[in-house]
Amino acid sequence: MTTADPVSDHAPVAATAADVYRPQADTYLLIEALRRLPVTGRRVLDVCTGAGPVAAASAELGARSVVAIDTCPRAVATAAALRPTGPAWTCVQATVADFAPAAPFELVTCNPPYVPAPGPGIDCPSPAGPTQAWDAGPDGREVLDALCARATALVEPGGSLLLVQSLLADPAKTAMCLRDDHFGVTEVLRRRIPFGPVLRSRRSWLVDCGLIGPDQWTETLCVLLARRETSEGPR
Repeated sequence: MTTADPVSDHAPVAATAADVYRPQADTYLLIEALRRLPVTGRRVLDVCTGAGPVAAASAELGARSVVAIDTCPRAVATAAALRPTGPAWTCVQATVADFAPAAPFELVTCNPPYVPAPGPGIDCPSPAGPTQAWDAGPDGREVLDALCARATALVEPGGSLLLVQSLLADPAKTAMCLRDDHFGVTEVLRRRIPFGPVLRSRRSWLVDCGLIGPDQWTETLCVLLARRETSEGPR
């Protein structure tokens, strides 16, 4: 993860508390992919919204309604403070596993935690900040697996899921899980970026685990677009 362009160049974001994930390169890559999709008139859910820039971008692109969820109460308050004009705007504190919408959405976006993280008792310092916004277990898939498991409950038939993750968290597994649930999956964007402070702080552990090479100082982000089939008969 690394710091990228000013937020104002992409979507409005309210002032954020120290424990709220601020938009970074993955956020902007997801927004770039979102701008290529038909958003006007759609009901949108933004999962792991953080400070709310992806949800705000959906509103800017003409969404009919936007629901933003996050596990962090200050993130929910930050996103709620945006209050963009136009669509119905709702912010909810919830996990991916617990959120129970009245109906699935036409478009779901997600920038989940996906950074592999060591277990308790392992000496692997992390820079100060909202670690719950990036740490995702030893394989980086704690939230990704939960999202895949809930995809059919969140995305209506014919709707789409747009998510960003690192190659460190196995996007091929994400695609396989979604295809097993009758989604067509394509990679729509990919970008390599220098390690930010989080990955630099645990680089030795990542090398020891075989997740990166000894000379690796960059990670690759990708955006996956998963479209749910309208007919889901047996394969």
